[in-house]
Amino acid sequence: MQTLCFFKTNMKQLTLPILLLLAASLQVTAQDPHFSQFFASPLTLNPALTGRFDGNYRIAGNYRNQWPTINNAFTTATFSADFAVLQNRVPETDRWAVGLMAFTDEQADGVLKNTFYSISTAYHKALDEDGTHQVALGFQGTYAQKRLNTANLKFEDQLRSDGFTGITNEIFNPQALNINYFDLNAGVMFSGGFGLASNYYVGGSIYHINKPRESFTGAQFALQNRYTLHGGFYLPVGQTATLHTSLLHQSQAGAQETVLGAAIGFNLNNDFDYRPATFYAGSWLRFNDAIIPYIGLEFNKFRFGASYDINVSRLRTVSNSQGGFEISLIYIGKRDGDKGISCPKF
Repeated sequence: MQTLCFFKTNMKQLTLPILLLLAASLQVTAQDPHFSQFFASPLTLNPALTGRFDGNYRIAGNYRNQWPTINNAFTTATFSADFAVLQNRVPETDRWAVGLMAFTDEQADGVLKNTFYSISTAYHKALDEDGTHQVALGFQGTYAQKRLNTANLKFEDQLRSDGFTGITNEIFNPQALNINYFDLNAGVMFSGGFGLASNYYVGGSIYHINKPRESFTGAQFALQNRYTLHGGFYLPVGQTATLHTSLLHQSQAGAQETVLGAAIGFNLNNDFDYRPATFYAGSWLRFNDAIIPYIGLEFNKFRFGASYDINVSRLRTVSNSQGGFEISLIYIGKRDGDKGISCPKF
């Protein structure tokens, strides 16, 4: 869930490009972009979620446009694929998986562009003979590229009676406008359940273990660790519905965020065993920031989700109470006849 950079700070008096430049120059302890539908973006939430799904491979995509009333303020997108490996060499109840991800985040109509390329791996170890209860350990390596485009920035000393037509005295070092670094993340997760009907899970992750250094001014600042705790469960409700709930708490550089919510999945074809069609409706709450209504549809290995942040913080004065529109799409491939596994869906 993206607010300015990670909890993207409220800004009421400075224009967005100027604030972004200040954030880059003063380092406002650079923080991470992420999604309101955190449950639909597993590889940005916890490396231990790599391969934790009921199938052979998973392809996922996410897109977010935050604060649409401010011209392309923050647009974020990710594409990932993860899959089981060496299935014939690990125990039947265990799983070893690898994941690949590309992640882009553009701010202020492309003034600041962040691109990340990640590879992750996780091993899921069964704690019982059926593999219902498992503990997972995952790692993720990321190559990050950040580019600051100063061509469209406007500064106070450029302001004239006919607009920003003057020449600024601000001086930029072209060599400092592009930075690259390697990042390391890790996570753990425990999951359990009762057969295939219900499941619960709890996990934690730490990002930027090596505290990579970044700056657009030449001075070097360490990217602070991001700590994440998340959990949830799903269980049947009546004969044709399931309840899915999830919780997320994150902290980074003194900023904190807590998100809690749930959705009901309604079975549309009364078939829980063979390619059920399910409609989801629910809402999440990002405390002190936004209400997030959510709808989703799962059908024939695809799952689509859409959400919208309704801003309820003091920032609604600037955003006209409009937050961020977000969509997700997940495809899980599974060979016919494979044994199903108990996995968290949110």
